[in-house]
Order: sequence, then C-alpha cells, then structure tokens
Amino acid sequence: MGLGSLDTGLVPVYRDEAVVLRTHKLGEADRIVTLLSRYRGQIRAVAKGVRRTASKFGSRLEPFMVVDAQFYEGKNLDIVNQVETIGSYGGSIIDDYGAFTAANAMVEAAERLTMEESSPQQYLLLVGALRSLATKEHDSSLILDSYLLRALAIAGWAPSFDDCARCEAKGPHSVFVMQVGSVVCQECKPIGAISMSAGTTALLGALLSGDWELAESSKPSARANASGIVAAYSQWHIERGLKSMPHVERA
Repeated sequence: MGLGSLDTGLVPVYRDEAVVLRTHKLGEADRIVTLLSRYRGQIRAVAKGVRRTASKFGSRLEPFMVVDAQFYEGKNLDIVNQVETIGSYGGSIIDDYGAFTAANAMVEAAERLTMEESSPQQYLLLVGALRSLATKEHDSSLILDSYLLRALAIAGWAPSFDDCARCEAKGPHSVFVMQVGSVVCQECKPIGAISMSAGTTALLGALLSGDWELAESSKPSARANASGIVAAYSQWHIERGLKSMPHVERA
C-alpha cells in the first residue's frame, strides 16, 4: 500500500509503509517511535497507550517490524492511529544474536543516513535486508556488509571496486583508498591506502552488486577483511560513527 492522505476536516491524516527503527518510553503508557517510511522518509510519532497489556498494536511497533500505519499530523510529533503488520521480522531476528546485532547496526545506519532526506530505495533496501536476516537467507555478516555498502551508495557515497579511480586502468585492483571510496592501481597508490587480497576485492564488489553466489563462496579471511573495510568506510561517511558496529557478532 502506497502513500495516501485523508481529509478528516479537522486534523491532517496520512498513511505509509514504514520500518520501526527504534522506540523509547514516554510517560507511563506511551512510546515515541522512530520509523523509516517508504514515501515520507523518517517519521517520529507518539504511539499512545501501547505499553499497556491491552494495547491493540503495541507488539507491532517494535524495532525491525514493517508496518502499514496511519498517522495524525501533530505540531511536534505525529500520532500513530492505526497499524497493520506487513513484515513480522522482530521475533526471528531477536532470537538470533548475530542477526540481532546486525539488525541494530542496520537500523542505526538507516536512521543516520535518512535524517535529512530519504528515498523509497532506502526503505526497500532496509526491508529486504531485515527480511533476509529473519529468514536466514544468507550469513548475517554478509547481509550487513552488503546493506551498508548499498545504503551508502544510495545516499551518494557509492564505492567502486573495479577500475582505478585516478588513471582509469582496468581492474581488478587490490588497493582501496578510503577518502576516495575506490580502488586504485599500484602506480597510483597513495600513502595510507589499504592493500587487499584479490578475494577481498571480489567479495566487496559482490556485496555491492548483490552477487550472493560469489559472496557465499568467499573465504573466511576475505569476509573478515571485507567487513573491516566496510566498517571503516561506513564510519568515514556517517558522522560520529555507528555505535552498534563494535557489538556486531562476526563469524
């Protein structure tokens, strides 16, 4: 269900699909919910009474849940009025520590990358990544690293793991320059650049493009090196870094 607006005659009302990024308590029974919606970007809204046991939709507004929700527009915070579940991923993710730590890093990155502006692509990417974690479609570390590379690319910081960024010499190349977000050849290698194995370079390219067959066949050493590079690249572009990253469980 897509974006919709309703005219109640009094208070503006709208609907949108959204992923619950995080929540925190408000008063004795309410909760403030931060969501990434498909069409409106980030939404911060009050969910009234959801911490009471009799709440109709409290369990639907937990982190990692994907919902179709209706909101009343407010002066400071909107108010959640109706919630229907689209994807119930929270339970499966929370039961797996590796998936849980990866999902925490994902929703933190999503919140930071969409604070000023977002797009349907960011929403769809996050939904797909959470679904993959919940269904154990791939290794959780691979899903996280692929998500981060692609989310950064959508935000305008697309890395490149093919040709040299300086002289355009055809790849593959085994040197990555963090500041440029690209590989370079040995002749163009600056001081402080990161040297990578051919397997690591290939894996990073596969994670960015979504080549899961290649990614799943990668060696543990390549995965470990790729994860380090993805983490460093994410920290480089996301202001103040991601607090969840040190807690991510790696295989």
